[in-house]
Amino acid sequence: MENVLEQLLVASNCSTLKESLERLIGIAKTSDGRLDLACKHIIIPVLRLCQSPLQISAEDLYLSIKLLRNLCAGEIKNQNLFIQQNGVVIISTLVNSMGLVSGSDNRTLHMVLQLLGNVSLAGEKHRDDVWRQIFPLGFLDIARVQGKETCDTLCMVIHTCVDGSNERSVELLGDAGLDIVVELIRTVTIVGFREHWLKLLLLKICFEDSYFSPVFSKLSPVAEAENSDKNVSRVNNFGAGQALLLSVLAEILNEQLGEIVVSNDFSLFLFGILRNSVGIVDFSTRGKSPLPTGSANVDVMGYSLSILRDISACHGPNVKKRDEEGDVVDMLVSAGLIKFLVTLLRNLEPPAIIRKATVHNNIDDSNSQPSKYQCPYRGFRRDVVAIIGNCSYQKKHVQDEVREQDGILLLLQHGVTDEENPFLREWGIWSMRCVFEGNEENQKLVAQLELQRSVSTPEIAELGLRVEVDPKTRRPKLVNA
Repeated sequence: MENVLEQLLVASNCSTLKESLERLIGIAKTSDGRLDLACKHIIIPVLRLCQSPLQISAEDLYLSIKLLRNLCAGEIKNQNLFIQQNGVVIISTLVNSMGLVSGSDNRTLHMVLQLLGNVSLAGEKHRDDVWRQIFPLGFLDIARVQGKETCDTLCMVIHTCVDGSNERSVELLGDAGLDIVVELIRTVTIVGFREHWLKLLLLKICFEDSYFSPVFSKLSPVAEAENSDKNVSRVNNFGAGQALLLSVLAEILNEQLGEIVVSNDFSLFLFGILRNSVGIVDFSTRGKSPLPTGSANVDVMGYSLSILRDISACHGPNVKKRDEEGDVVDMLVSAGLIKFLVTLLRNLEPPAIIRKATVHNNIDDSNSQPSKYQCPYRGFRRDVVAIIGNCSYQKKHVQDEVREQDGILLLLQHGVTDEENPFLREWGIWSMRCVFEGNEENQKLVAQLELQRSVSTPEIAELGLRVEVDPKTRRPKLVNA
């Protein structure tokens, strides 16, 4: 230890270890300083300090790791020397001695992860060395540490290590690797995250590699549902981690709308989640807040709708089919999505403005089916209407199914302003346009409804249309206003 201290004191021209480390940290902030210290092989005595953590103070240990981090920030000589001197093994041993599960110095751990991230950026050999020494148990222990910065940086290290490596990607997608991802999500559910690394990791795992269903199932609070893609239909309750996962995926998809190809398996599994969540959520109470609501069951349902809304917006006939499995919307419609959504919309009480008009006009509604559902969150009705509209865009067979499910008049009631559903009017008008466009049967139906006063003229006018009676056939039809 005396020889180690002497090397550092001489290199920094200081009299104490702390002063020496602080001065060297300052020097290593510049590229010239890092290169100069690389020529002096300063990494070697600093690594020796890290091998004897009990012989120095916690503050000096933290400063030592910080110095290593700075030295390995883009300086290949230092990065190579770190690997040659078994730096990853030394740091891994140090992490194991920190007692991560029972509590640790998150500041030092965060610095360790930044160091490993800098080393990983040097090249394939460096990434492989980091991965082999720390995957899976080291990563798993760190993932359980409840620190926002720690979690962010761990995601960065893992993403850097697997990026461009088929072998490490396969290992990440195995049970041991997915267990790490699940622990990361559980930690983020508690502490949150700031940086984009978690989103990049989930983009790769859930969208690009299509491992959404096993990750979601592993997050289930019901033990019987773990590690089984099919058990989602038997779940009686969803967990906060599952809601968090869906919220992040919804954000990713919305940010990269049209760029991400969503597989049929992903979409079908998500539809199963939606159906199950609708059976769990309590619709007897009107939700007063948008997503997230704080209720895992409601949030899972809401984010499932949000993702389906964007999936259906990305797979219209004008979007180049990059998924060899075929059109996702067609698959979802074949699985019963439109029937499910129209039924769900029908079971909802009408929008507030229509409810008030019904009461004001003393309309006898005694023969109609009583409303069973209220919107469990602000925007629920809007999301359902949006999916129906997106799925119907330039797809006649979907437009026909909306009509066959008696959904035309139902949709016409949703081109209205609704305080409980921001932008419902815009989505309602869009959806009606999609359902009517190029579909004579639907246009004739709504024209007949207008003549029968089943719908009001303003609802038709909102679409830029009006009803005329064909002089030859004497049948009503819709024409451009």
